[in-house]
Amino acid sequence: MITVPRNDNSVVGRWWWTVDRWSLGAVLLIMGVGVMLTMAASPPAAERIGADSFHFVRRQLLFLPVALAVMLAISLAPPRMVRRLSLVVFAVGLAALAATLVVGTEIKGARRWISLPGFGTVQPSEFVKPSLAVISAWLFAQKKLNPRFPGFLLSTVLFAAVLGMLLMQPDLGMSVVVTVVWAAQFFLAGLPIWLAVMGTGLAAAGLVGAFLTFSHVQARIERFINPDAGENYQVNTALEAFMNGGLFGRGPGEGTVKAQLPDAHTDFVMAVAGEEFGLIVCLIVLLLFAFITLRSMSRIANETSLFIMLAAAGLVIQFGLQAFINMASTVQLMPAKGMTLPFISYGGSSAVAMALAVGMMLALTRERAGLGEAS
Repeated sequence: MITVPRNDNSVVGRWWWTVDRWSLGAVLLIMGVGVMLTMAASPPAAERIGADSFHFVRRQLLFLPVALAVMLAISLAPPRMVRRLSLVVFAVGLAALAATLVVGTEIKGARRWISLPGFGTVQPSEFVKPSLAVISAWLFAQKKLNPRFPGFLLSTVLFAAVLGMLLMQPDLGMSVVVTVVWAAQFFLAGLPIWLAVMGTGLAAAGLVGAFLTFSHVQARIERFINPDAGENYQVNTALEAFMNGGLFGRGPGEGTVKAQLPDAHTDFVMAVAGEEFGLIVCLIVLLLFAFITLRSMSRIANETSLFIMLAAAGLVIQFGLQAFINMASTVQLMPAKGMTLPFISYGGSSAVAMALAVGMMLALTRERAGLGEAS
């Protein structure tokens, strides 16, 4: 058990007594579940590409310590440092996001990744997503402090630039997450009612436009509304895995869904959890994500700094929404969407990017009384 005296005024000592240790513990538990499920789900995927059974396991075990170090290091930072870091990450990420349209690696008809020697493929949008939330929060807050500052306009321009590049890849799921988070922050910052109504209309028109423009979006929505309208193999197989697992599961290594689903170690990792470990373990994972989301929201409810409140809220919404989309699409509560489950689905860049977001979330939700940290 870690013991740190309350009068320890070192950086680590102050961090220990101000950080949300319950949320931190829940994140560490999720990481542990992720290692277990990667070991369970990834061997068939590795064998399909001609690698040895533990190829993905070794890579995930290589990236998770890096992700953990990133998360803990950033959680030590004061709000001002979080804002500066976000600016750097956003600038680099936006350039990389633009580069995917030119030199990106095409996978399943989409250009969302850039190949880096020795690192594999990186999805820049994963890093743009949390950094945009922090920058938008600062711009909104500055607008409230100085009405003449064009914070709303600048944030809208940045959001539109990111959204446009995401739709060109195309990546509708990430576009929805970025839009929901930005709209929520704008609303919390005091969005005028007429803008809220107009924004809702534009969002609805955008969804209709995506349905009419992108054939894969149309196919997924039609299959969701009418499962008999077309091929629905992955979702049906995932649902069958949950039924086979029951309450307690078939046991580690006894599942068959991981050999049938190409994305069992990424988008459909919860299907493996349901089949091998049962409904109870799936509910525990769900409760861990819900606990982190709700607890973090409760910690910022009385925050006096508008920037900290908006930035933390945006990061928390991102975290909870991404987990919800992954789990809901797995059990057919919404159309299937390729989105990873934070810290559980396989993916090195996804784990590091999520660690960046959670590290900033932990930094911004620390207790500020007596710290004297500028926002």
